[in-house]
Amino acid sequence: MRSGNVLIVDDEIRIRGLLNRIVTLENYKVYEASDLKSAGRILNKENIEVIVCDVRLPDGNGIEFTRDIKVKFSYIEIILLTAHGNISDGVQAMKYGAFDYITKGEDNDKLIPLIEHAVEKARLQKRVQQLEKQVSNSFGFDNIVGESNVIRDAIALAKKVAPNNTTVLLLGETGTGKELFARAIHVASHRAHKPFMALNCSSFSKDLLESEIFGHKVGAFTGAIRDKRGLIEEANGGTLFLDEIGEMHIDLQAKLLRVLETNEFIKVGGTSTTVANVRIISATNKDLKSDVGEGRFREDLFYRLNVFSMQIPPLRERKKDIPILAKYFMNLFAEKMNKEISGISKEFLHYLENQYWKGNIRELKNTIERAVIMAEHPLLTAEDLPLEIQLAQHEHKPISAFDLASVEKLHIQRVLNYTKGNKSEAAKLLNIGLTTIYRKMDIYGLN
Repeated sequence: MRSGNVLIVDDEIRIRGLLNRIVTLENYKVYEASDLKSAGRILNKENIEVIVCDVRLPDGNGIEFTRDIKVKFSYIEIILLTAHGNISDGVQAMKYGAFDYITKGEDNDKLIPLIEHAVEKARLQKRVQQLEKQVSNSFGFDNIVGESNVIRDAIALAKKVAPNNTTVLLLGETGTGKELFARAIHVASHRAHKPFMALNCSSFSKDLLESEIFGHKVGAFTGAIRDKRGLIEEANGGTLFLDEIGEMHIDLQAKLLRVLETNEFIKVGGTSTTVANVRIISATNKDLKSDVGEGRFREDLFYRLNVFSMQIPPLRERKKDIPILAKYFMNLFAEKMNKEISGISKEFLHYLENQYWKGNIRELKNTIERAVIMAEHPLLTAEDLPLEIQLAQHEHKPISAFDLASVEKLHIQRVLNYTKGNKSEAAKLLNIGLTTIYRKMDIYGLN
């Protein structure tokens, strides 16, 4: 069954009434306007999908109105009606984005099929816009969690470079969120409507990496049974993010340099050049300057990639953000696992804030995911943390999870917590004598 919201704009009340009856009989909801001003008011209030509009109106021209509407409501489709059609008006109308341009009276039979197709197109375009907005919300700068000065400064720098087409080199330790920054830069750029492709250069051998980035021709090597588009070609018009760029073989660096200089490359096994307009954002946790000095990285490529470089701070330099990130990941995983977890204990946060976090945000995220899995209560507590993190808090330096005395101490404390301090019950659960538990408590300084 047909459905949709249609606005009819015509200064002749008889024509509006006739069109209203025709369209309403097909189960569409119809709104009427006698001029462009009143049409604008309706558009601002109602969810109009298709406009059927006269070309000549008391306060303006339907063709110019089409141009303005497509700027403000790009998903709305417009069918223009004219008493005396001419080719130049029709061409201009289509140029401005009209769905169709028909003659009053003569083309009435075309109107309903046109409206049906226009509604379908409008809904599809609106859905695409909603999906693009979701992507923007998921990968934009607003999705970078943190309030510390160092992360705010990094975001401010990234926002400055985003609108430009220049290459960006992201520096930072593993797990700091370099790809998240790369995606946010892409979303905030003029290339946002084009693809974002990402590749970790350390994940492939030299030959496979060359094929992944540049593509190959059929027969280029054993197993190349068909042509393959590389990521540069797939990202044409958009952004290619090359993580761990320092791991790229020096032979491939020359091919990448040519792309940056000419927008051209040759596929593996190919003889002709392929053209692609792509923005390169790269990242590394290595000292590329040192690699240049030792001959492992091309100096000319380094300077092309390093036009705009920025440091992504490690988690230990943004401790203020740990509680914010922990709560963010807690909510994320609680929703995914359908668990009712509403908060984090002070002790849990204290442990997190005093952890070194060698793996940075990625390690923190994995830790929170595990804690949510382990949690049996609405509040995350220290007991939900991995054993090595709990043990590390009992000393000034990290303690091995394999240290027997530390494990025993922690286990006895857990059992005492479980029995709410009842030593007799704890001794039974531990399958040791009451005197033994008193002795162990005295050795380990437990209360």
